[in-house]
Amino acid sequence: MTSRRALLATPFAAGLVAALPAPLRAQETFPDHPLRLVVPFTPGGAVDLTGRLLAEMLPPILGQSLIVENRGGAGGNLGGDNVAKAPKDGYSLLLGTATILAANKFLFRKSMPFDPITDLAPVCRVATGTVLLVVNPNRPWKSFAELIAAAKEKPGRVTMGSSGTGAVSHLSLAAVNKAAGVEITHVPYRGGAPAIQDLLAGNIDMMFDVIPALMPHVREGRMRALAVGSAERVAYVPELRDVPGMAELLPGSGIDAQSWYAVMAPAGTPADRIATLHRAVRQVAQSDAFRAKMEPLGFAPVWDESPAAFGNYLRAQEEVWKGLVEVSGATLD
Repeated sequence: MTSRRALLATPFAAGLVAALPAPLRAQETFPDHPLRLVVPFTPGGAVDLTGRLLAEMLPPILGQSLIVENRGGAGGNLGGDNVAKAPKDGYSLLLGTATILAANKFLFRKSMPFDPITDLAPVCRVATGTVLLVVNPNRPWKSFAELIAAAKEKPGRVTMGSSGTGAVSHLSLAAVNKAAGVEITHVPYRGGAPAIQDLLAGNIDMMFDVIPALMPHVREGRMRALAVGSAERVAYVPELRDVPGMAELLPGSGIDAQSWYAVMAPAGTPADRIATLHRAVRQVAQSDAFRAKMEPLGFAPVWDESPAAFGNYLRAQEEVWKGLVEVSGATLD
């Protein structure tokens, strides 16, 4: 008598198994080995801190470790391209930012190595934050209105440092210049740290930058906060609750600078694996522990109800950031 094992080994039986509908097959286990999360910037910044927090909080949910891999360069494009060209198996993930995923294709029109919409698959957003406008405390301006008045009185004399051309800080300044009818001079640096040092030294007048980079100096009185770049106030940072947002300062301008972070996978990753990753990332973003870690950094947790919902948001954000880039005239080619 032919054994059951021998029968199942025949090509005919193998074909029957392959033809079975998915629910009747043995369920696939994903993930079954460690994943990697590419952070497209050097260690130590807000994106890196967020990535390492995800690497700490996702493994208990996924049942596998998550290894952070820093791949900085080209405004985040090198890391993004690495994941876009990775195997489509769900084991390589990108912690992308609004600039990489929505702005860079308009800043790097000739040299962008991948298209975030077609070459990456949306998983879920995890955090959102805005930029903070600060001035050197030795300057006489005690409010945003006083700063704008000084800029109007002496066009081009007020200077703002940024982490580089095309950064969210630069694009925010361009939007403010247009909305307020002023000419504040943009001074790009190679990264935020040297710009901050020059602001502390009094070599430049002001900065727009992400909240985590500036808040230590605000708390110590070495910088004065005059505005946030979001439309509304940042109520989740106690020291900023009295700092007005752009809807108050420049009503009707539509300025709402939001620097959000999101998890992406290579396009073509199976939908069931994307769904597994989305559930895990959303669970972390919704947790009190994640909120407790992110809010002191100046970021609020955020999540999407589905990968498709995030995809719709991403396509809408492309148009927002395209407009900001066009207003600034910035190019990085």
